Amino acid sequence: MAPVEDRIVRLRYVGLALPDFELERSFIAANWGLVEVAHQGDVAYFAAEGSSEPYVLRLRKSDQKRLDLISFAVGSDAAVESQAERLLAAGYPLICRPQRLDGPGGGYGLRCFDIDGRTLEISSGVTKRAARRLKRGESIPATLSHIALHSPDIRKSVGFYQSQLGFRVSDWVGCLTCYLRCNDLHHSLAFLPGPVSLGRAAFEMRDLNEMMRGVGRLLQDNVVLGWGPGRHCAGNSAFAYFKTPGGSVLGYIAEVERVAEATWTPTVYTPSPQIDDEWGSGVLGGSPRKLGYPVVDPGLWVAPPC
Repeated sequence: MAPVEDRIVRLRYVGLALPDFELERSFIAANWGLVEVAHQGDVAYFAAEGSSEPYVLRLRKSDQKRLDLISFAVGSDAAVESQAERLLAAGYPLICRPQRLDGPGGGYGLRCFDIDGRTLEISSGVTKRAARRLKRGESIPATLSHIALHSPDIRKSVGFYQSQLGFRVSDWVGCLTCYLRCNDLHHSLAFLPGPVSLGRAAFEMRDLNEMMRGVGRLLQDNVVLGWGPGRHCAGNSAFAYFKTPGGSVLGYIAEVERVAEATWTPTVYTPSPQIDDEWGSGVLGGSPRKLGYPVVDPGLWVAPPC
């Protein structure tokens, strides 16, 4: 297990690559509610107005649709160095050793592959942006909440994030779904069965009312609602998941549980439709199947351009 001082402390951003770059870029700014803060060639960076992260989503134009990378923060440059040493000692290859980072906010970081071949970035010292205080009822994301990943061997994947990056298990749903946290948020990562691939990226709204306003706004814009609105039992989050024009699955969520680290005990829930959606209302949008079936990510073990 990574020492406490070297652990991942938060999820920073997710990077996606896709052929329909301009279509997706327009959708994220005009419909989803993020703001474009930089555009460099075939890469665009988007911030959430309520977050101090310089960006929470990176889009890149590519011939293949893939998960480019997931970025996490640690507390210091020394923690970045320690992470590099620990990963190398455990036999996990680095894509690039600790160095100064390009892109909005800069920082100091490394890139590596996880145990399944996904590209990770671990960084510190990123310059924060001035978060805007959202207006009451404003229906745009306040921040990036979590990433859901598919894995054919969930326990192996979970073991990597626990032992190498210091994540803690919050809850299991049978042996099918595992929720992992790196701070007091119930989960920043979730692992689901399936071939190694991205399931979805979820963005948190400040409350349920603003989430539902956002759902209504997207429906009026004829965005495809795949599943929801509903409420997950594990983590308590209200959710609504959409299919973007470029084929990504993104979610609006609200009221995610916060964990008291000293007293939290993971629950193993018995799988059932009520655990997935305790309201039973998610069928209004459809079901997870409407969002598509996972296929192996073509970007595994292939580092994206910096």
